Amino acid sequence: MDASEREQYRAAIPGDREAFEMIIRTHSRTLFAIAYGILQNREEAEDVVQDALVKAWTTRWRVRDPEKFPAWLATIARHRAHDIFRKRRSVPLSTTIDEVIEPSSAAEPNGTELDQQLRSALAALPELHRAALTLRYFEEMDYRSIENILGLSNGALRGILGRALASVRKQLRPALASLE
Repeated sequence: MDASEREQYRAAIPGDREAFEMIIRTHSRTLFAIAYGILQNREEAEDVVQDALVKAWTTRWRVRDPEKFPAWLATIARHRAHDIFRKRRSVPLSTTIDEVIEPSSAAEPNGTELDQQLRSALAALPELHRAALTLRYFEEMDYRSIENILGLSNGALRGILGRALASVRKQLRPALASLE
């Protein structure tokens, strides 16, 4: 975290709206990636980001260390996404998983089927692994930023990414082999 970011967080905590707007511009995509990783639904993820930012504005005074502001924002978004996920889980989990994993009968190994299998592989990952993988490879964030957002050490992040990639590769191996 550079000095200008730190000053932005310091200014936003007591109520500087311009500083908070800059934080919103900087972190909205990241918060969306975290929420989408949990919910797998664009509209719900967008709602989570808005809710998280409103809650962050109204409770910003709770942040004592400006260095932890990004991780605090990510935690708010993650908790809100989990709340929504729990509320919508009225369908038994086994039914949901079967629908996601079960390929369509007329499907051919094409880009959309591979995309669906990738989504299924990502959905099968633990939340922290999915968030780290999404931020690194889909949002193309650097390790230091991800460490700050998720509150991880460099070694922990690298281990999580390694295990997540191995799991996704293992699940996609049959689909990729059929394309060759």
